[in-house]
Amino acid sequence: MAPEKAYKNLDFLTGRDARTIRILAEYLEPQARFRRYRVTDTVVFFGSARALPRDEAERRQGAAREAGDPQLLARAAQDLRLSEYYEDARRLAFLLTQWSKGLGQPWKRFIVCSGGGPGIMEAANRGASEAAGISIGLGISLPMESTANPYITRELGFEFHYFFTRKFWFVYLAKALVVFPGGFGTLDELFELLTLVQTGKTGKHMPIVLYGGAFWDEILNLDALVQWGTISPDDLALFHRASTPDEAFTYLRDELTRLHLDPGPEGTRP
Repeated sequence: MAPEKAYKNLDFLTGRDARTIRILAEYLEPQARFRRYRVTDTVVFFGSARALPRDEAERRQGAAREAGDPQLLARAAQDLRLSEYYEDARRLAFLLTQWSKGLGQPWKRFIVCSGGGPGIMEAANRGASEAAGISIGLGISLPMESTANPYITRELGFEFHYFFTRKFWFVYLAKALVVFPGGFGTLDELFELLTLVQTGKTGKHMPIVLYGGAFWDEILNLDALVQWGTISPDDLALFHRASTPDEAFTYLRDELTRLHLDPGPEGTRP
């Protein structure tokens, strides 16, 4: 029997000594797939994995009322409030996909991209699917949740092991970012992207939308950073706030058109 070739040796490839190869694979394999399907730009959606569709949140609220359990009722009220953002993300992804499909420029489709999981991520992929468009899911292997929602375009669903390679692909193709209410993961992604834009490391202007004024006004007080002198007043202009799908869509459409579709010094070509 001939000796096994190294690239067929699973014990080696999944072991410590081949970590560099696995990291490269999480760069090269997505790159090859994006090239094959002519994916050159994305609009990335971040947000809570815990957000439910409105009908499911209403069902849980009804069940909690029947049970008469105060804790279940409180949780159901939270679910219902968060479900508004699920439906808004779904609608915004629909509007963006519908608009991008009508551009007549297949190399500039501004494809909806999410983290591939449930909640806001699912809503974004779902909205794109309902507009008969393709969408991307950049999943991550986690012990506590399944990452692949059913609305991701099959050929564009990914499962990453390393957070940093997944984050690379979030940023590298992104032309805009929409940040819905979320937890630690959403805040991590938001501040990392803000830092990259602030320091010019993205190499491009990237519209960033903080979606949901009531949520972000309560969670973030970035004006305090200006008052303490740790950021510049101009840094507060790195993002735009929106509270309705139509408002967010109009801003993103106008910015993406100005930056990537219009001819001139600011407009870019693929």
